[in-house]
Amino acid sequence: MRERKSRRLPNAGGPNARRARSVRARTTLAAVVLVLAALVIGSAAFVVVLRLVLVDGVRASAESGLEQASARVEADGASAVDGYDEVLVQVVGDGGQVIAHGDDADPPALPTADESRYDHDGERWLLVADDVDLPGGSEATVVFGASLDAADTATTAVTTLLAVGVPVLVTLMGIGTWIVVGRSLRPVERIRREVADVGGASRGARVLVPDTGDEVARLAATMNDMLDRLERSAAAQRRFVSDASHELRSPIASVRQHASVARAHPDRMEMTELTDVVLAENDRLAALVDGLLELSRLDERGIGERRPVDLDDIALAEVARIRSAGVVRVDGSGIGAARVLGDERVLGRVVRNLVDNAARHASTGIAVGVRAVGGTAELVVDDDGAGVPPEDRQRVFDRFVRLDEARARDDGGSGLGLAIVRDAVVAHGGTVTVEDAPTGGARFVVRIALGG
Repeated sequence: MRERKSRRLPNAGGPNARRARSVRARTTLAAVVLVLAALVIGSAAFVVVLRLVLVDGVRASAESGLEQASARVEADGASAVDGYDEVLVQVVGDGGQVIAHGDDADPPALPTADESRYDHDGERWLLVADDVDLPGGSEATVVFGASLDAADTATTAVTTLLAVGVPVLVTLMGIGTWIVVGRSLRPVERIRREVADVGGASRGARVLVPDTGDEVARLAATMNDMLDRLERSAAAQRRFVSDASHELRSPIASVRQHASVARAHPDRMEMTELTDVVLAENDRLAALVDGLLELSRLDERGIGERRPVDLDDIALAEVARIRSAGVVRVDGSGIGAARVLGDERVLGRVVRNLVDNAARHASTGIAVGVRAVGGTAELVVDDDGAGVPPEDRQRVFDRFVRLDEARARDDGGSGLGLAIVRDAVVAHGGTVTVEDAPTGGARFVVRIALGG
């Protein structure tokens, strides 16, 4: 049998693993580690400094006692140290023999190296030494020892206190951090639950914005703004899908209807008539799909690499194209030089859509102009048709909007041309507006910053 390999599921570890990865747990752990490290380092430094200070005090006491003992030995002889008790005092000759000693410093001889450590009767002592001249003319070394017991006891007590106090303090700090962070994140968790509950059934629901004026309040306000944008985007998407479905259904239904008639009554419809209908509806479908793809590209990727583009060259090419069709009179005398930075293909689509739209709605003629005004390139397309009512001048750039529904369908309009113009111009950082033309029709004005 083939051995089955176990797989770790994405939610392995369950709630405990998720809790360990929470902001609350990570913040508490980080605070505990940082404070613990700081307290350990600080405590160690404090113990070291305290030990040095205490030892310095013992050393100063020992040196003071040595100075007094040396003076007495030089004045009264080695026997002057016989009465010393509770300290270690010896007078050691050149040969290392003990000449005299205090009550607590019986032989053997103490080390004569200065600042030696010496264990005696279960205590640690700090020894200091000084060479002296005895009254008889000989030389000797006076050794004086002070007990380190008090310093050791104090150091041990402080170390024990810190060893107990630091973990307790860190534990209390960790508990306090856990509670404070939890309370601070409670509004964030509430916002998360409210956002998670926002769905199709609760359309229009928003999170509660606290009146604290802090980062949590700003987060809640930002979440509401995001929900507003998402709701508008979802509504626009639903309208777009609905409109696109309707627009695509119309030519498909027309082709099906004519094909059904031709099949049921072949004597009533000639093949040429059926072919013309199929080709016309195919052109409508192709225009719709092309427009949808262009809008999708603009929505997802914007424009391509920006390069210098001569807007006047594009306008002149479109004027020549419409002129050759001979549908309407075209005036291109207003075309002057203007160069912008942008995507030449997309800008060509902008000019073509505006010119086609003008030609579709013109009574007798259109006019195309390009000029540089300050730092802006201005493209103007006029027609002498019925114009656009002021109340529709924003709506006319929406997708699948036709102000004259029947006429637009007959002329092959898909309702996407001006939407592509607006999105493409905005992607170039420009603006497009519609005004009254001097000829009485509509004037579309595109403004894009000069460049290149």
